Amino acid sequence: MGMNFLHQLCCRSAYRERHSATNIVPWSLEGLDLGDNTLEVGPGYGANVTALRARTATLTGLEIDPELAARLREKRAGQLRVIDGDGTAMPMSDSEFSTVVCFTMLHHVPTPEQQDGLFAEAFRVLRPGGTFAGSDGIDSLPFRLMHLGDTYNPVPPATLTARLARAGFTDIAVETGTGIFRFEAHRPAS
Repeated sequence: MGMNFLHQLCCRSAYRERHSATNIVPWSLEGLDLGDNTLEVGPGYGANVTALRARTATLTGLEIDPELAARLREKRAGQLRVIDGDGTAMPMSDSEFSTVVCFTMLHHVPTPEQQDGLFAEAFRVLRPGGTFAGSDGIDSLPFRLMHLGDTYNPVPPATLTARLARAGFTDIAVETGTGIFRFEAHRPAS
């Protein structure tokens, strides 16, 4: 799931990590207890690692880009377990995680069908009663321009509730903010 050079610079910047830690993660996960074992799908350059580690005992990152996965292992050693893999075919056990999260990465999943596959996989690897949560950008001209030459397939927030329900989730909430939306969905307890 490619990113252009300027997008890469932005995503690996100290500003991005501060913005994520003080704005994106707190707003996206407001009021949510992550439990003891959290999976972040698509951690990229690791902007969310510090903020997530403060909220969970164990953090795993599933990263499709082998170079980013290797970078995470080197720069974030001891902070999270990094697994190379695709969110649409997660190499994890059923019911392994208390929470699955993803931030500003769903628009890099090439097709709606693959996004739905990621939702189904998030459901599969969650424990009963677990939560899938996160956020992503809302389609706009500035968001599109930032992604010139990238894989860019934004999720329309208005479609997300039905798509997550098809994957098996219940108690789904989707809320939009300025240029961003957040979601929370639950795997039924039984």
